Amino acid sequence: MQYPEYRPRRLRRREGLRRLVRETSLSPDHFIYPIFVCPGRGVRRPIESMPGQVQVSVDEAVAEAQECLELGIPAVLLFGVPDDKRKDAVGSEAWNDGGLVQQAGRAIRKACPEMVVAMDACFDEYTTHGHCGVVMPEGGWGDVDNDATLENLARVAVSQAKAGADLIAPSGMMDGFVSVVREALDEAGYDHVAILAYSAKYASCFYGPFRQAAGTAPGFGHRRTYQLDPANGHEALREVSLDVSEGADIVMVKPALLYLDVVAAVRQHTDLPVAAYNVSGEYAMLKAAAERGWLDYDRAVLETLLSIRRAGADMIITYHAKEAARLLRAGQGEARS
Repeated sequence: MQYPEYRPRRLRRREGLRRLVRETSLSPDHFIYPIFVCPGRGVRRPIESMPGQVQVSVDEAVAEAQECLELGIPAVLLFGVPDDKRKDAVGSEAWNDGGLVQQAGRAIRKACPEMVVAMDACFDEYTTHGHCGVVMPEGGWGDVDNDATLENLARVAVSQAKAGADLIAPSGMMDGFVSVVREALDEAGYDHVAILAYSAKYASCFYGPFRQAAGTAPGFGHRRTYQLDPANGHEALREVSLDVSEGADIVMVKPALLYLDVVAAVRQHTDLPVAAYNVSGEYAMLKAAAERGWLDYDRAVLETLLSIRRAGADMIITYHAKEAARLLRAGQGEARS
């Protein structure tokens, strides 16, 4: 078809026409909202590097979940931010049945039975060294002992399932993490609990604000021995294939915005649901630019999330979830020009 017989603008003349031919949808149904849980009661501690985000105590986490439900957001992802005195070399607080994430999960489950509760199953928030597992002795290969970490990860998964998790989200990128979690859950009688696998988690600089929010900056070394090289796309597909074969229920790409090509490739590679994590650095960039008047923040938020959906993500973990839900409710789903 060629101009003048074919005029693409015919289908852009009215909002109704644009809605009829719109290829990608965006709604609160697609959002998972992260919550950082800290000790105390009535605590709402602002996170400097993530304007608008806070660390909250368990009671306030319940209030956050209730607000999400009112906005139509179906799921939250819980991260624990314990006091330093609760941290140790292996992160044992992560599998404490009375830990912050477990407390928040039970409280949210009681107050909001319909809320989907996902729990981050990792160790960097709970270790004195900030790494995602058991650190190997000096001279060992890499920073983290893969198989020793898996033993502890199984304990975390069962503890979180006991606390009411619908989704266990292991984020450490240890080899074999999905099969170990699946086996542990099944043996403990939690075969109904699903695994949201961090299948393609890259060694990205865009996690910086999160590491301030969760206190997870490594005290030494780096995470490049267990997170993916940003230069590699095919490797991500191999990781996804492994996680699918081991029993993952949902596979994830992290970060999202900087890795839309990987999101699209994973979408073509598997018929499992695909999640993408719109990470803290991507969130903070928009906040910083908006504070300087360099862009229309509301439009930028919706366009960002729409791009992740267009790439193929079925669900988006995003700090924008609540404000995006409000914008969509207000009928601002179509970017204005």
